[in-house]
Amino acid sequence: MTQPTRPRHQTAPASEDVVLGVDTHKDVHVAAVMTAMGALLDTRSFPTTGDGYRQLLAWAQSFGRMRRAGVECTGSYGAALTRYLHSEGITVTEVNQPDKATRRRRGKTDVIDAAAAAQAVMSGRATATAKTSDGPVEVIRMFKMAKSSATKSRSQAINQLKAVLVSADPLLREALAGLSNPKLIRRCLELEGTDVFAPAAAARHTLRLLARRIQHLTEEINDLTTRITTAIAAYTPKLLDRYGVGPDTAAALLIAAGDNPNRMGSEASFAALCGASPVEASSGKTQRRRLNRGGDRQANSALYTIVLARLRWDTRTRDYVERRISEGKTRREAIRCLKRYVAREIYQEIIRPIEGAHMPVSAG
Repeated sequence: MTQPTRPRHQTAPASEDVVLGVDTHKDVHVAAVMTAMGALLDTRSFPTTGDGYRQLLAWAQSFGRMRRAGVECTGSYGAALTRYLHSEGITVTEVNQPDKATRRRRGKTDVIDAAAAAQAVMSGRATATAKTSDGPVEVIRMFKMAKSSATKSRSQAINQLKAVLVSADPLLREALAGLSNPKLIRRCLELEGTDVFAPAAAARHTLRLLARRIQHLTEEINDLTTRITTAIAAYTPKLLDRYGVGPDTAAALLIAAGDNPNRMGSEASFAALCGASPVEASSGKTQRRRLNRGGDRQANSALYTIVLARLRWDTRTRDYVERRISEGKTRREAIRCLKRYVAREIYQEIIRPIEGAHMPVSAG
C-alpha cells in the first residue's frame, strides 16, 4: 500500500500539463507532481517494484498530461524507474542533487528533493536526457564492470603472491626467482601441498592457492574481453577498426554515450561529456580557456589511451604534435587537441545507425 507523504487537495484540469519529480532510494521512491506554473499538487511514496512503478505513473497521470519527468540518480537507484518511464513514452531528465546553498535555505527532506527535481525540469536547470540503459551498451557496461573488478582482484593476487615470495624460504625463493609472471604462476601451480604446519609448507600452500586464483581470474577476464568485443562489433561494427581503439577504450566511450547517444545533440556535447572540451575562463581584459576537469573521467582516460597509441605508431599523429609544438604549444596542449579530435571521430561512429543490429546469444 502506498501512503501519501503530504496530502493535498489541489487538482489540475485534465488538459493541463504536469511534471513529475522523483527522489529515488533503494526501497522507496518519493514522487511529486507539479503544474506547469510551479504549483505542487501532491507527493507520495511508492515501492521500488514493478507494481510500484505502474502505480506511480498512473497516479502522476491522474493529475493531467504527464510527458516529462525529472529523476535523481538515473544511473543507480533510479535506473529501473527510468527504463520503465522511457518504455511508456515519458521523457526523463537526469536531475542532480540541489546545490548546498539551496539546501541550507530550504532544508532537506525527500518531499523537498522530489519537488526540486520537478522544478529543475520546468525551469530548465536540468536539461540532460537520461540514459535509457535498455540496450547493447547496458550489456557492455555490465561486462566492463565485471572485468574491471576481476582485473583489480588479479593484480592484488599477483602482488600478494610476490609478497609471500619475499619472506619465503631461501630455497623456494631462489627456485622461483627471475621468472616472468606467466612462468611464475605456472611454477606455483605445480607446487605440492602438504599438511605440515610449518612456515615453508604454509608458503608453498599459499603460493599454490594464489596461483589458482590468478589463473581463474585470467580465464574470467579473457571470457569477458571476448564478450565485450563481440558486443561492440555487433553494435558499432567499425568502432574497433579506428586506429588505437581497443575493446576497453571502446567500451568506456560507448558507456559514456549510453544506449541513446542522440540525446547529446552534437559532437561538441560528446566532447564535453568526455571532459575533452575547453572551458571559457575569461574575466575582464583576460580572454582565455582552461582545461575541462569535468565529464566522464573513464571516457577521458580512454581518449588519452587512444592518443598515446597513435603517438607511438601513427606517423601523422606525431607530425601533428611536432607542428603544434613548433607553433608554440606544449606537448600536453597538443595532446589535449588530439583528444578533442578523437572525440569528434568516435562520435561519428557512435551515432551511426545500425541497421538490423542484434546482440548475440553468447560470445562463444
